[in-house]
Amino acid sequence: MIRLDTTDAGFAGAFAALVEGRREASADVARDVATIVRAVRDDGEAAVAAFTRKLDRHDLADTGWRIEPAACAAAYDALDPALRAALDLAAARIRAYHERQTPADTDYVDAAGVRLGARWRAVDAAGIYVPGGRAAYPSSLLMNAIPARVAGVERLVMVTPTPDGEINPLVLAAAHLAGIDEVWRIGGAQAIAALAYGAGRIAPVDVVTGPGNAWVAEAKRQVYGVVGIDMVAGPSEIVVVADARNDPTWTAADLLSQAEHDVTTQSILFTDDAAYADRVAQAVEDELAILPTAAVARVAWEANGAIVVVRDLDEACPLIDRLAPEHLQLAVDDPQALFDRVRHAGSVFLGRHTPEAIGDYVAGPNHVLPTGRRARFASGLSVLDFMKRTSFLGLDEAALAQLGPATVALAHAEGLPAHARSVALRLRLNR
Repeated sequence: MIRLDTTDAGFAGAFAALVEGRREASADVARDVATIVRAVRDDGEAAVAAFTRKLDRHDLADTGWRIEPAACAAAYDALDPALRAALDLAAARIRAYHERQTPADTDYVDAAGVRLGARWRAVDAAGIYVPGGRAAYPSSLLMNAIPARVAGVERLVMVTPTPDGEINPLVLAAAHLAGIDEVWRIGGAQAIAALAYGAGRIAPVDVVTGPGNAWVAEAKRQVYGVVGIDMVAGPSEIVVVADARNDPTWTAADLLSQAEHDVTTQSILFTDDAAYADRVAQAVEDELAILPTAAVARVAWEANGAIVVVRDLDEACPLIDRLAPEHLQLAVDDPQALFDRVRHAGSVFLGRHTPEAIGDYVAGPNHVLPTGRRARFASGLSVLDFMKRTSFLGLDEAALAQLGPATVALAHAEGLPAHARSVALRLRLNR
């Protein structure tokens, strides 16, 4: 963990290094993924089966390619009632939040008599990648699948790896709750390629979303253009802004809530009190001593964590914008004042009683968010990622008479006489 202070002479250079540090996949990953994607594109399900045998250590001919809806329903029914209720609550809140994102069509006639507008429609099919095996990420499944359903996607396909043939029933329960149509027992870059190009019994989709490791993220990057994707996600990030009125143990827990994800995660604290910074640093050590995931969290904290002491919390805002973090937690009495000054963040958590972790599960806003400073130009997953907009226009003779001459002039100026002629012919016919 590095400690910075904005009053130090070397702060500018040290903070620039923090902002510009890269924690993402290497060129070797890109090369390996390209081999896998090309094989699936060319050889279809034979390549998928071969990579599954090699990487996930089971034969799809024996374990089965597909997990049937009845198995997902049975997993949901078998859940502990309290856990099922939690999953139901999360799904309901995620659905309610995303229903407010559904865009409205437009259709109007302007002063020139031209009918103009736009029509929104869902894509036909979407693929959801869900990390699998012994791990359980039902929250990610819900965060990806429910917006697609709200958008109106008709075919919803889930792929999830099953190392050694194992799958966590909680993932199947979430698939049932989300209304997944197809669940395929495949993962990794080969699953992304199968969704993009199709692979025998697996028909291609139009959009692929969902989290995964560096190979999955790189595969999404490489198939973009064949299909749409949500984003190329990198290691997770959290920035916490906290004054000395916070319990340092709370702040330490907030920082480690992301650090436990992966050794490449970045957790950063901004505070205006150096003594409080010391207390948080000690609290992190205390928490790591009891945290079951400390082996991962400690590496992330020591390799990528930072505490930045600022003169006042307003000074933190432009620094936060340079980081453009995935998660921003404003643990202060008046979070709105700071929120108003921050331009770039994936999702913002307002107040001392709004830990980022609540947003990962049941709050409602999507937890699939831009990382690696991409919040400067990108947004979190939404209903719009599963929809596309078609513009339309309609002119009658009078409207064409108004707009036609300018069109002809501009077409000639651009050296496109066929464009000009297609309009000019109609203008002559109108006389």
